[in-house]
Amino acid sequence: MNLEYPVTYIAGISVQRAALLYTELGIKTCNDLLNFFPFRYIDKTAFYAIKDLQPSSSEVQIVGKITHVKSVAQKRGSRLVATFQDATGSMELVWFKGQKWIKDSLKINEPYVVYGKLNHYNGSFSIPHPEIELVTNYKKKLQSKMQPVYPSTEKLNNSGVSNKLMRNYIQNLLQQCYDGIQETLSQEIITDFNLMNKREALLNVHFPKNQEKLARAQNRLKFEELFFIQLQLVRKKLIHKSKIKGFSFETVGDVFNQFYSEKLPFDLTNAQKRVLKEIRKDVASGAHMNRLLQGDVGSGKTIVAILAMLLAIDNGFQATIMAPTEILANQHFTAVSELLGDLNIQVAILTGSVRAKRRREIHEQLENGTLHILVGTHALLEDKVQFNNLGIAIIDEQHRFGVKQRAKLWSKNTLPPHILVMTATPIPRTLAMSVYGDLDISVIDELPPGRKEVKTVHRYDSNRLSVFKFMKDEIAKGRQVYIVYPLIEESEAMDYKDLMDGYESVSREFPSPKYQISIVHGKMKPADKDYEMQRFVKGETQIMVATTVIEVGVNVPNASVMIIESSERFGLSQLHQLRGRVGRGADQSYCILLSSFKLSSEAKTRLETMVETTDGFKIAEVDLKLRGPGNIMGTQQSGVLNLKIADVVKDSKILVAARNTAITVLQEDANLEKAVNLPIKNTFAKITRSSKIWSNIS
Repeated sequence: MNLEYPVTYIAGISVQRAALLYTELGIKTCNDLLNFFPFRYIDKTAFYAIKDLQPSSSEVQIVGKITHVKSVAQKRGSRLVATFQDATGSMELVWFKGQKWIKDSLKINEPYVVYGKLNHYNGSFSIPHPEIELVTNYKKKLQSKMQPVYPSTEKLNNSGVSNKLMRNYIQNLLQQCYDGIQETLSQEIITDFNLMNKREALLNVHFPKNQEKLARAQNRLKFEELFFIQLQLVRKKLIHKSKIKGFSFETVGDVFNQFYSEKLPFDLTNAQKRVLKEIRKDVASGAHMNRLLQGDVGSGKTIVAILAMLLAIDNGFQATIMAPTEILANQHFTAVSELLGDLNIQVAILTGSVRAKRRREIHEQLENGTLHILVGTHALLEDKVQFNNLGIAIIDEQHRFGVKQRAKLWSKNTLPPHILVMTATPIPRTLAMSVYGDLDISVIDELPPGRKEVKTVHRYDSNRLSVFKFMKDEIAKGRQVYIVYPLIEESEAMDYKDLMDGYESVSREFPSPKYQISIVHGKMKPADKDYEMQRFVKGETQIMVATTVIEVGVNVPNASVMIIESSERFGLSQLHQLRGRVGRGADQSYCILLSSFKLSSEAKTRLETMVETTDGFKIAEVDLKLRGPGNIMGTQQSGVLNLKIADVVKDSKILVAARNTAITVLQEDANLEKAVNLPIKNTFAKITRSSKIWSNIS
């Protein structure tokens, strides 16, 4: 049977049922069904004797005969009761539904295999609605020992598509197509990793004879799934490097050197130097740079970005930085303008707030090449924004931009500009390999000298008075304080009330004129928000009460205390980002996590992790384990990790092996032309025809 045929080729699947399988589970072809894997197994390796049954036993399997069947009246309707016995004793099998059909189908004194959940009442055992099968049929089937349980939906169950039916469909399919299942990996890979062949792996993942065969089957299929994902990503990366030409920045000129020797506010860390070297190598190679720069909050990514832009300017090109919010764009604009000072480099900012007259000036300067660096938000993507010769585009907090938006930057030039995407959200290594496997990755894993680690503590609501006293002590030293409240869209009204209640209680405890308080939240007009932000930045207010509006992009070196209210309601990466708002000056900074006493075990883990470490990569690993890869990537990229059997967290060792193997295969045979790689080439062609997502990731 051709596995590309629709599932209607399988006995028992009507057109209507096929439509249901497609809408509910995405199963369209026989191949889809074959690769629809169980999520758990019922171990039926053990058989029980009736005399050995215990009241504590849950699901049991017994071989015996039905000796008698009767209908028993009860308050509502009746129940069908069969006496079932083996050589050691007897018990009852009970049905409340489908009684006529069941009674007609039961054979007296024939050996049956019975399986089900055991009931114990008044010293007697019974199994309601058991799975029941004649021993003669049981022996003919594939599914003898460990029975697969498949993912399902309410609609499927209500339409009569039970787990048993799914098992039968897959069994029929395997019996029809087993001999025709093609190998997808080379014999070399199978031998090197001692993998099961494809045919055996599919049989044993659906109907394993024992735990050992199941483990080997799963290992083979996980390796294969991750290998083909990595093959696609690594191949895309190699093609990108060899075929997509980029501008060559051959000169390290006066602007770069003057800035480096005279304007740098501090010596670069070794990590910054290493990353800069990687970028310089990329932009001088003549190939197109496509690099992800990861670095914790405060690790100095902006300086690296400025140096990369100066390389472009020294070679006669323009540069741009795109940020997801106006606050962050303004912060970049201020930082770039102040650091470049009197270097005679023209810098402008373009956001939704820029007036029409100024916009026209910017468009003109961009096109005639007199504007060197443009900082902005999504406004940069408008068709009217045309560069004279854009050499490098830097995208900050890149996960907040969609694929199409980023691609728009490419189309601003005849040749695509070099791309440097930056994120302050550390990405665990396994996830980076899966989601950004086609980018080169740089990591700044070192904080600038003089930065003190933020001290983090967890306090309960009942400690609020001592927290207020601590705030007063810090303010007396001339420091400033953030108090952040959660903002969860579904409960916006409640969150707003919490914020206003909090603001009032803080105002009572910190009365004016001795203390000044700013308040910032999402319901404010941008101008009002900006006014309050600026008061805090200038030091006119000592306390900033806010929602998570301030999560990204506020830089106040004098703020030394971050208090997070209802901290149990925040995710780990959000808590880490908020903590990064303090610790930007030379003073010791503090993060206080306030919570109620009622904490779920997950919330407890999050808060304990925050107290234990400030290492963003360790925090990201814990977050990945708690939330899973799909949630971490957000809706933009969660589809990327919609894996059938592998798990990038639990199967990280297999992932690393699969990636290394993909790299080796492509280094030795870039176009998969060797005879040994024919199975890989055929499979790869099928996958790339049906799967578009991988070409869109970065």
